[in-house]
Amino acid sequence: MGWSFRIARIAGIDIRVHLTFALILALGAYGGWLSDGFTGALFGVLLMILLFTCVTLHELGHSIAAQRFGIPVREIVLLPLGGVAFLARNPTNPWHELIIAIAGPLVNVVIAIVLALATGTAYALGVVDLAALQLQGGAFPRPSLEGLILWLLQANVSLVLFNLIPAFPLDGGRVLRAVLALLIGMPRATRVAALIGQVFAVGFGVIGVLTGNLVLALVAIFIFLGAGQENAEGQVRTMLTTHRVGDAYNRYALTLDVGDRVSKVVDYLLTSYQPDFAVLQRGRPIGIVTREDVFRALASDTQDGYVAGIMNRTIVRIASQATLEEARQLMLERGTRVVAVYDGEQYLGLVSAEDLAEAHAVISYQQRQAARRDGAA
Repeated sequence: MGWSFRIARIAGIDIRVHLTFALILALGAYGGWLSDGFTGALFGVLLMILLFTCVTLHELGHSIAAQRFGIPVREIVLLPLGGVAFLARNPTNPWHELIIAIAGPLVNVVIAIVLALATGTAYALGVVDLAALQLQGGAFPRPSLEGLILWLLQANVSLVLFNLIPAFPLDGGRVLRAVLALLIGMPRATRVAALIGQVFAVGFGVIGVLTGNLVLALVAIFIFLGAGQENAEGQVRTMLTTHRVGDAYNRYALTLDVGDRVSKVVDYLLTSYQPDFAVLQRGRPIGIVTREDVFRALASDTQDGYVAGIMNRTIVRIASQATLEEARQLMLERGTRVVAVYDGEQYLGLVSAEDLAEAHAVISYQQRQAARRDGAA
């Protein structure tokens, strides 16, 4: 994600912090200042850092569970409203989604249990005073070990309860979709879960506006937009599953030879609508040249070099019998927008993300026309 920087790498996953995360640190400092001045401000920042450490562990719970099911995780990004784990693709098995969704809150349950046991042990040993374990005004405790432990304990319990609200795309909403998918299938389950999520979002938004709770209002917007996006994603997935890659590739695509120059690609770009070209050697692709590759070459080198010098030699293959949805998921997983279509060992052509978008538009139009004809009949 843009405007973010990496702070760690755990289990092969980049942990990144968005620049807007500074807002939550400022909020912690301000809340702590109100309770105990400069010392309280430092304590408030510490609380925010520890809270988002718990959030990171929550997202790692999701991510490691996803990895166990063969789903790569690109990164985890920490934002002012929480953390987001970016999976390379969504789970298609409802049981997998159920386990992945539950894994995050379970981490917070474990953290809360550990903190509760630590509190009880410290009290039994006389290290802390149970009577002091009360928040002293406002959202932040005064600086103390007791206050820190109680605040983190309450925060983790709150994270569990909030995330288990059955409002898509929160964890509870994903659990709801997974359970519904076992009964009515993933497409209908996604629509139902998204609708429920948006109903919750409207309720949160009304409460946030009436009470002047800006954070709750922002959460409501996040849930409403997220539910709509997940519903749209589900519709795309359903449509693309109905068609094969072999039906979408360009059978008359222009190709390049390993000995061709960049100027030939420029000529193709100017005289055709094709943006991607396979570089062939004895009829077999050895690389792919995209429009972006050509533009970078023109900007950095005035020489008319060979296409072999600018091509991407990593070719992601997909079978012609695979669905368009499988091609889309493969692109997301491998971080590419172009895949090579094969029938066995025979190369057929290229399919790009733009081809999939066009296919989705055509399929959507055909379905609308069919529905209109059925309605007229």
